[in-house]
Amino acid sequence: MKQLLNQVFNMTKHLLRLILPLVMIILASSLLATPALATGVYDMPIAPGSTWVVDKGEVISLSNEGKISSALEDLAKQTGNEVRIVTVRRLDYGETPESFTKSLFEKWFPTKEAQANESILMIDTVTNGTAIISGDKVKSLMPEAIANSIASETLAEPLRNGNKYNQAFLDASDRLVAVLSGQPDPGPPEIAETVQVKGTFKKAEETETIKGNATAWVVGLLIAATVIPMATYYIYLVIQPSSDGQ
Repeated sequence: MKQLLNQVFNMTKHLLRLILPLVMIILASSLLATPALATGVYDMPIAPGSTWVVDKGEVISLSNEGKISSALEDLAKQTGNEVRIVTVRRLDYGETPESFTKSLFEKWFPTKEAQANESILMIDTVTNGTAIISGDKVKSLMPEAIANSIASETLAEPLRNGNKYNQAFLDASDRLVAVLSGQPDPGPPEIAETVQVKGTFKKAEETETIKGNATAWVVGLLIAATVIPMATYYIYLVIQPSSDGQ
């Protein structure tokens, strides 16, 4: 009996040596993964300079980034109106697309004079939340209604139908260039009615379920790591003496 308990106790210690590092890795990953992907204004370049697209979310192809940059650079040379397109993968906790874009606008263009001919169009690729901020002189060409339509319709509509980021930003840049060049506003894209088809992308609820399952596994492993040695210790100290006494 004593030899058997020693074997169980040794096996338990060996099991704990294997489980505990894994538990700590899983727990640390679940706690640290989300903040590591978050982007704050402090993560952005100090000044955009001649950079027209800041693709932190990595959703625009290099070829399309080149096309958009070229179009926005020509717009700046011809009209003096400058547009920056910004993508981020995830915003800091408590941040919204509007608050982030406003803070970034003030960071890049700290005075009213510097802001006058500037615009920033931004998207958070986790929620596909959009925002656009413009200076005072830009608003005479692009009223708030058109600016909001570009962010919420021209940019957002292709994302509702398959996360077509390249098409979304090409369409948005084309409309921005037209409006800020003094041309007639081409307007938002036509929204076609489509039949809902089951997609292959996980919904937010499914993602949360996966996270919940991972958490349950971690909790289960922690409980096992605690209960097994306690049970072994109980058997070793309580049941073994009783058996020996008999």
